[in-house]
Amino acid sequence: MSTLSQKSKEKTPTLMRSNPILNRLNKVTERSETNTASYAGIATKTTYFLVITLVGMILQLIVKGMLASEPVWQTITIYEKFVVNLSAKETGILAGVLIVGFICELIGVFVRRTVPVTGTVYCLGQGYLISFLVFKVLVGYEYLGLEALLLTVAVVVVMSWLYTSGIVKVNKKFHMVLMGLVIGSIGVGLLSFLGYLLPVTRPYVQSMMQNAVLSVAFDVIGLIIAALFLISDFSTVQTCVEEGYPQNYEWYAAFGLAFTVIWIYLKILDLLMQLAGSKKD
Repeated sequence: MSTLSQKSKEKTPTLMRSNPILNRLNKVTERSETNTASYAGIATKTTYFLVITLVGMILQLIVKGMLASEPVWQTITIYEKFVVNLSAKETGILAGVLIVGFICELIGVFVRRTVPVTGTVYCLGQGYLISFLVFKVLVGYEYLGLEALLLTVAVVVVMSWLYTSGIVKVNKKFHMVLMGLVIGSIGVGLLSFLGYLLPVTRPYVQSMMQNAVLSVAFDVIGLIIAALFLISDFSTVQTCVEEGYPQNYEWYAAFGLAFTVIWIYLKILDLLMQLAGSKKD
């Protein structure tokens, strides 16, 4: 048994080691002597999923053009600045895309062999959502989509450097910090929800939800959590390659990385939307 394998067995199981997809890689016991997972293979498949996300964006633009003449069914305002007119068909398609994507995500998490298909459908859906936000919601502010992309690339590069340089080590302390942030965020969300249900505390919760500074702060914390998950993902991928996981696990690892990168992009885009929405014209 290799030294790395021995170390892997000595690790104490922890909750939320990485995103829900890559987390299951930590439980893999299969090993291969010949066709093993490689960094190049994982990188290629991750690129594939990100390209599929781009295809999803193109599909949304096509649908947007086809439904341009549809009557307005509802108008919604996001962050007090972005007014969106939606037709019934457009709303239904968006809802369907999100539901199907969520189902495919769940199937991919629990049925690994479906990831080449379910991961593709999920990324198509996320691309559709991103394009909807950038080209439908952010009319006149489409440049925020490009800014979010550049910032996402910067986050990925910085997190990769922090991990490969050894500045940030994925150990028990790291996972405790990550778990604390996640549990804290969930706790705040639950308390806010419960507070909103109670008539006595509802005005205070509404006031907090409408506070731009607090909203931005929560988004920043969410972005930090996503970035830390990315570092944890890098550690899991390294284990996958260096412990000799079978080659078919490359799809699972690639989908996990793509999942986190898309998550980071959406968090950054949401943060930029909030900042733009809080500025007076």
